[in-house]
Order: sequence, then structure tokens, then C-alpha cells
Amino acid sequence: MNIRVGTASWTDPTLIKSKKFYPPGCNSAEARLRFYASQFPIVEVDSSYYAMPSGSNSVLWVERTPPAFVFNIKAFRLFTGHQTQRDMFPKDMQPALPQNGKKNLYYKDIPDDVRNELWRRYFEAIAPLADAGKLGAVHFQFAPWVTSAQDGRAHVQHCAEMVAGRHVMAVEFRNRSWFDEAHAASTLAFEREHQLVNVVVDEPQGTANSIPSVWEVTNPGLALVRLHGRNHETWNIKGATVASDRFNYDYNDEELSELSKSIREIACQVAQTHVIFNNNYEDQGQRNARTLVGILGSDAVLAAQ
Repeated sequence: MNIRVGTASWTDPTLIKSKKFYPPGCNSAEARLRFYASQFPIVEVDSSYYAMPSGSNSVLWVERTPPAFVFNIKAFRLFTGHQTQRDMFPKDMQPALPQNGKKNLYYKDIPDDVRNELWRRYFEAIAPLADAGKLGAVHFQFAPWVTSAQDGRAHVQHCAEMVAGRHVMAVEFRNRSWFDEAHAASTLAFEREHQLVNVVVDEPQGTANSIPSVWEVTNPGLALVRLHGRNHETWNIKGATVASDRFNYDYNDEELSELSKSIREIACQVAQTHVIFNNNYEDQGQRNARTLVGILGSDAVLAAQ
């Protein structure tokens, strides 16, 4: 099996502040990435959700990681239907944004020529990762208000068409309508038709912005599992200053052992499997990832030392 286990981000503020993962003296951006890549074979880049990625950063990431290291990179928030503040756009493009008095803009608000330029720049910025063979999937985590209704499905299809022929696109929904009894089968068929990777999630259940764990393969090349923790109290926490407040959860060994069974089963159906821990409070994700690697044994890809 080809199962890569890692975490979402290697620079979360609570991780660095905790001093529980990085060794003493590992204080620079370069040192942290080099150390992380000596421990795990994959990481998810989350900064590209909050702002457009940087081509110069991609070049540095390639240089600072072993040849077989893999990056999954999140799509810019505008593409995934989230509200986007004006200062999150590239500075030179901000004058071209609609002057409609709104602080936040959505994809539908942006003129076609500006949208196309954003897509062009996004792909250009991640090209060094792809060229080096280090780009796994471009991860689209769609907004909770992107539903399985016609307009939501049309937007997901539009994104799929923009990515098609360039990169592998992974899709994570945050609205339960995609996998309710009436739509689950058509959602999976839609993903298979467009060769989208169905992101299997482990997360608190029972809210409109959570979906069930759907252990189904929709792209034979890749399965992606994201573990958000099971903290119901913080899933929709109000006033959180950092994302780690929401995903504060420490998986126990029994939970990880149970998850490993499903991970092994789905890994038998695809060329590669990525498992990303998004419980990013302090070193929870890193500790849980190490434990899962131990449970998976020889089925897990080890980091280059």
C-alpha cells in the first residue's frame, strides 16, 4: 500500500508556541519545513486558502524538502465560494475589483477577466511544485452555503473544468445536502464523471455544515482522508481567533486503530492514499499522525531521513 500520513500546516501558531514538536533552535521557516519533512512524507498547505499562493515560496518548498515529499495545496477561498476581503486579493488587482461598497466579495461578484487572471496566477504559483513532482492534490474545501442545488453543482463543475488537465482536484463539501439520502449517489457519480477525489472526512456530526464519512473512491489515482477531530463543542465555536480553537481534539489510540481499518480498505482501491490530520491545536496532529503511522506499519510511507 502507498499511504502517506501528515498534517495540515507545519506553521500553526499554537504548534510553534507549544515547543512540543520542533527541536530547540528550529526557529526559521526553512528549518521548520526541513525538520517537518524529516518526520512526515506529506503536508497540506493551508496558507493558499487565505491568500493567493506565491511562486517564490513554491520554489523554496521544493528546495527544502526531499525528492519524494508531497504537498497538497488548498484552493484560494474565492474559488471555493467563501467571502473574500479586498485585501486578500493581490494588491495590483485590487483596483480592478467591483466598487460596490461591499467589504467582502464572492466569486459571482468578480468580472470574468479578473477571475481568469486569478486562476492563471494561482496555477502559475503552484507550477514549481507540479514541475518537481511534489504536488499531490489541489484541495477545494467548498463553503457551507455551496449546496447540492443546481447553482452549487454548477460552481463545482466550473472549478473542475478550470483544473481539468492541469492537476488532481480533491473536493470537500461542508454542506450535508451533498451526502443526504436523496443526493449521495448523484454526488459520487458527479465526482467520478469529473475525476474528482472524494475527500473522506472524520468530523463532528449533526450540523448543517458537517457531512458523514463517505468511504468511497471516485478517482482511482488517489484517496484523501482528512481528520478534523470529533469535538462537537468547538466545531461551530463563536469568536475563535485561530482555526486551531475549532479543531482542538486529541484522537486516542483506539479511535486511530479503528480508523486505520477503513484507511487500509480504501487504500486497496487506489494508487495512493493521503491522510491529513487537521486537528491542529499545539502538536495534536503531529502526535496522532505518528501514532497512526505506527499502527499502519509497513503500509505507511515513511519520511526520508
